[in-house]
Amino acid sequence: MSEKKIIAVIGATGAQGGGLVRAILADTEGGFAARAITRDAGSEKARELAALGAEVVEADIDDVESIKRAFSGAYGAFCVTFFWAHFSPAQELKEAADMAAAAKAAGVHHVIWSTLEDSRRFIPLSDDRMPTLGEHYKVPHYDAKGEANHFFTDAGVPTTMLQTSFYWDNFIHFGMGPQRGEDGKLTLTFPTGDGRIAGIASEDIGACAYGVFKAGEPMIGTTVSIAGEHLTGSQLAAGFTRALGEDVAFNPVPPAVYRSFGFPGADDLGNMFQFTTEFEAEYCGVRDIEATRRLNPALKSFDEWLAVNASSVPIA
Repeated sequence: MSEKKIIAVIGATGAQGGGLVRAILADTEGGFAARAITRDAGSEKARELAALGAEVVEADIDDVESIKRAFSGAYGAFCVTFFWAHFSPAQELKEAADMAAAAKAAGVHHVIWSTLEDSRRFIPLSDDRMPTLGEHYKVPHYDAKGEANHFFTDAGVPTTMLQTSFYWDNFIHFGMGPQRGEDGKLTLTFPTGDGRIAGIASEDIGACAYGVFKAGEPMIGTTVSIAGEHLTGSQLAAGFTRALGEDVAFNPVPPAVYRSFGFPGADDLGNMFQFTTEFEAEYCGVRDIEATRRLNPALKSFDEWLAVNASSVPIA
């Protein structure tokens, strides 16, 4: 183990980080070891990773000194934030700044920062085609990540910016899957019209990150954008129809209607779908499927993901 290059993984018990830890551990001849960083080493998920062979280290993402200790001696670090835990761009910016500072202090050789586009580069705050949220953002959970990129570059940390996509796992964990109406029929509701959504299995994000670490130095200073497929709402609904054995219709509501649904983050997600739809050529254009597959040859299609996960999607 000591001869292998250690990859320290923030969010190791989460979707992206967990996928990376498992990818590292599955490649026993890969020359890398996984250091799973978590708030609670005694949690069920942390114990599962330890049983698989990961080194589990406790650190608090809100305590920069603990992150520095967790990164100490590591060759690489995977840095990710989880906006939905607090819905605060300011908190996300602080977490990213602390991770960049910790990576610099620990002398990490290769960092991957899991990021997204800053939508304000496409839709300035003065543009009223979509509402400004929290006075400073159009799509807060995108914009804060994109804005945070500079913490890593300003610190001179050798970084790959990894731009992710919509998780298909959101259908399981965020209640975004098909819903049954009063008429008993299933519908999938998104404010995307006939536009395409770039999507990916969260496990594949971790596997792609591992591909970046394996590729090494040539990836430093680059932005890598990944997706498993680009699918319209109608195509997603058709996938559910095949997997569930029951017709699922696509319900394309306007973004303003989606924003009005009232669940936590509805305005942010409504803006997100509007942004990715209005700028589909740019957004999907950089998320090249074949380039993603070169990083992760086991990349799953939506149908392949559904074959394993459709039974876990809650149907109201």
